[in-house]
Amino acid sequence: MASEISDGNPVTISHAMAMHGDPKYPADFKRFEYTSSRALKGGELKLHSLGTFDSFNGFIPKGNSADHLGLIYDTLMTGSADEAFSIYGLVANKIEYPEDRSWVIFHINPAASFHDGHSIDANDVVFTFNTLMEKGSPQYRFYYQDVEDVVALDTLRVKFSFKPGASKEMPLTVSQLPVLPQHYWQDKDFSSANLQKPLGSGPYKIGKFEAGRTITYDRVKNYWGAKLPTRRGLYNYDKISHDYFRDFTIAMEALKAGVVDIRVERVSKLWATGYTGRAIEEGRLITEEIDHENPTGMQAFLFNLRKSLFEDRTLRQAIGLAFDFEWTNDNLFYGAYKRTQSFYSNSELASSGLPTEAELALLNPFKDQLPKEVFEQVYRAPVSGELPNNRINLRKAKKLLDNAGYRVEDNQLLTPENKPVNFEVLMYDPGFKRVVNPFIRGLKKLGINAKIRMVDTSQYINRIREFKFDMIVYSIGQSLSPGTEQVSFWHSSSANAPGSRNLMGINNPVIDSLVEQLIKAETRESLITHTHALDRVLLQNHYVIPHWHINHHRLAYWDKFDRPSITPRYDIGFETGLMSWWINPRKVKGINRSQAQAEAESNEMATEAVEQ
Repeated sequence: MASEISDGNPVTISHAMAMHGDPKYPADFKRFEYTSSRALKGGELKLHSLGTFDSFNGFIPKGNSADHLGLIYDTLMTGSADEAFSIYGLVANKIEYPEDRSWVIFHINPAASFHDGHSIDANDVVFTFNTLMEKGSPQYRFYYQDVEDVVALDTLRVKFSFKPGASKEMPLTVSQLPVLPQHYWQDKDFSSANLQKPLGSGPYKIGKFEAGRTITYDRVKNYWGAKLPTRRGLYNYDKISHDYFRDFTIAMEALKAGVVDIRVERVSKLWATGYTGRAIEEGRLITEEIDHENPTGMQAFLFNLRKSLFEDRTLRQAIGLAFDFEWTNDNLFYGAYKRTQSFYSNSELASSGLPTEAELALLNPFKDQLPKEVFEQVYRAPVSGELPNNRINLRKAKKLLDNAGYRVEDNQLLTPENKPVNFEVLMYDPGFKRVVNPFIRGLKKLGINAKIRMVDTSQYINRIREFKFDMIVYSIGQSLSPGTEQVSFWHSSSANAPGSRNLMGINNPVIDSLVEQLIKAETRESLITHTHALDRVLLQNHYVIPHWHINHHRLAYWDKFDRPSITPRYDIGFETGLMSWWINPRKVKGINRSQAQAEAESNEMATEAVEQ
């Protein structure tokens, strides 16, 4: 890390950058500690995906893009999985910035190249940024809204200048920009969703595929970045193949049949009862729970506040009381889950208790615009209690509604304006009906007529993008270092932008201000305080009905892998977890022998049964 003075402003030139404090890994580091020097290259990793795909362009708000397209692109810099938010060299091997972070210069690695051998230069970065801002999904305009200018200083240096007052996170945010090849796209329509194989620079490229059903990524054998410290020990498979299935149950059967190698189980019933059979008994198919310290975010029923019916906070709160989590967890999920109490659950970012003095300093200026519960009550998602059928909470809901002027006539709840309280829950996964149907029965006892609207995956995606729903089941993920992306989740500027992630349509000036303050937090401590304050306001406005979470990954995988001795502290996800594993040829041979023996024994038993 080197420093100099430019126009009286200290400037740092470094291999890495941390949001707060110093990066963990020094300039001469060899690899991330959660990778292994023993990793072998080779073999095929067989995965599954749900639904279908019709596009290889995941950057635009059109089509249903294939999973894991990020494998074919390199970003300017890349993060580590054992720090809250630090970045290290990839396409750019050095980063230059002043103390106030009002601009950043990325020094491009002269060795960086696209798969066709064409060198990556600063003009590709400028082209990428401008293209994503003009033609990409709305999220890019939210991410980069504080970028004032992007200029290629020369072939290997590109400068991003930021608007006055921009978040100090912006250098790290723009470092995550994937770099697209200008020479490839100059005669093509970037806004088109199609299955033309794009040109990238990453460790993989698209191989064989069958539209909507299968896709294979082939490892680039002359990948330019293979020996970088941020790439050593990662991306070890020669091929990564995906088969697409209709639902989780079929995908699990594919795993048992050996069509799929590994699966993250999201259905607690399947985890508790579905993993049986000889392969599991003999240890060839392994089930394992791996703890993590990642924020689990918020899975919930989301209200669409653009619907006039849901503008009333009291009604939203009453509807939330009709969801019986305890019954759901005990009867459907085998007690596997914890109720989610925060938008930043399973992390130090989650609010708890009553506001601290530091939080009150942020909240008090808006006291007359906020629910009094923000200041006086600790948020707790409803608990059904000892009486059966969620009676305690339903009585609370009825009292809230009565006091607010709602009334029931002929078993139909009416608003104070005499409008019936009816709505749809938009869904694409039939497996979730078992959760929604009991919720609907609870609502019926309040005189609320709700029903499920099932659509296919493509229609669901389009309706979400266009906000054509009353209520949906959705997961809002969070990182360990919330920043600019919070604008796209909660800020009124994103409320009606098609394709934005403010699916609820929150349009609240207090939340706008809290978000704007959060992304300018100077220290980690300040960031945590701002996140706590925002979390409280979101929770007490009852924009969602919280579901549940677990703080470990449930993995089922064939015993054909080896893996590093250290598990990433914050992730066992696709990129930083599974991509550090590798296939052990000796184990593969053992599995093949065992499967052949099992099949032979099964055939022998079948023959004996026929003869008898």
